[in-house]
Amino acid sequence: MSLFGLFERRAPSLENPAVPLTDAALAEVFGGFRSDAGVPVSEKTSLRTPTVWRAVAVIAGVSAALPLHLYQRGSRDRVESPLLDDPHPELTPLELWRLVNVHRVLWGNGYVQKLRNQVGQVKELWPLTPDRVDVKRDKPSAVNPTGKWFFATDDWGTVHALTPREVLHLPGLGFDGLKGLSPITMARQGIGLAQAAEKGAAKLFGRGNVLSGVLETEQKLNADQAHALKTRFQAKLSGIDNFQEVAVLDAGAAFKPVTMPLKDSQFLESREFQIPEIARMFGVPLFLLMETSKSTSWGTGLEQQAQGWVTFDLAPTWLAPVEQRITKELLPAKQYAHYAVQGLLRGDSSARATFYRAMRDTGVMSANDIRALEELPPIPGPEGDTYLQPTYMAPLGSNPLAGSGGDIPARAAALMAEARRLLAQHAEQGGDHANADDE
Repeated sequence: MSLFGLFERRAPSLENPAVPLTDAALAEVFGGFRSDAGVPVSEKTSLRTPTVWRAVAVIAGVSAALPLHLYQRGSRDRVESPLLDDPHPELTPLELWRLVNVHRVLWGNGYVQKLRNQVGQVKELWPLTPDRVDVKRDKPSAVNPTGKWFFATDDWGTVHALTPREVLHLPGLGFDGLKGLSPITMARQGIGLAQAAEKGAAKLFGRGNVLSGVLETEQKLNADQAHALKTRFQAKLSGIDNFQEVAVLDAGAAFKPVTMPLKDSQFLESREFQIPEIARMFGVPLFLLMETSKSTSWGTGLEQQAQGWVTFDLAPTWLAPVEQRITKELLPAKQYAHYAVQGLLRGDSSARATFYRAMRDTGVMSANDIRALEELPPIPGPEGDTYLQPTYMAPLGSNPLAGSGGDIPARAAALMAEARRLLAQHAEQGGDHANADDE
């Protein structure tokens, strides 16, 4: 069993002398690094922002749900892997890779512990929470030729030094080749602004009154009288249940609003602006974040955007690193891993049929090529891999069948003669077919 469970690690206590007063430790205790908007933002608290939650869910969910196929190099033969089919005693393959992808999206790094049997084969994969792992580089040695070390803290507070032989590391975008940068840290200001705006809106509607102001009275009130008047006013108008209620004030009191309207402060506009800002950081199209106010909600435009997302972001940023890392560290030398993204790239059935027919008729694709794109098993034998040559693509006035079977009328006459012979033979044997001449 792995030394590192799936449970969330408790925040370190600053009273413990063994806990260093680093930025990471302080951020974990206080809920993240404080942004200029006054809201602390961390990898965990950022999920409170609906746009961040949706972006992480789309990237991690789609990546984990795609079929991961293994192939033999030099051929298109599919091979099976018991490890990738059942990598964890508790988690399914989708749950495992979804969790690893969530770590990659939030922390910029995914760590998976490789558990080996007595003969050195990897039998299980256990995800490690990135906030438990610290990566360092040391001088290469015989024990660790790369010099890369992973210092991982287990559930009981013990730190273990692991090598790349024991940890599958999936780093994101970085600058030192050691580990990836956290997208949340890089986008801390934008996420903090979005959370601050959401918190301000919640407080606004929680009070119930859109505008705050000043209560004025002609009488001079002492502290107790002023407090009582303020309390009666708030009790009448505060809360969503008293929205648009009418207040009755005594002692000649009058309410004068002093706060500028929300439109002037561009409150709603700032909240809308943060959605494309966060989407830009994660590389997710707006319509996948349920934001379609500036685009049509259906049609070929969104289909092209989805294909562009798969081509320029999902495949190179999130899928290709997993394929290459699995191929490098978990598979034999003559095998490689590849995600099947054809289901995300293909259009509707009518468009696919037209495309396949054109490719088949011009000899670009065989039947098995088309079946592979549709995730269907190949046709056994050489027939499925046969490429057809169009006979009508010949010079004008020439016979496309000349020299390889004669002209068409001669071939047709030969076929008719053979058909008559077979029918006559069948009739002589007692068949009940009509005479060949009658046919």
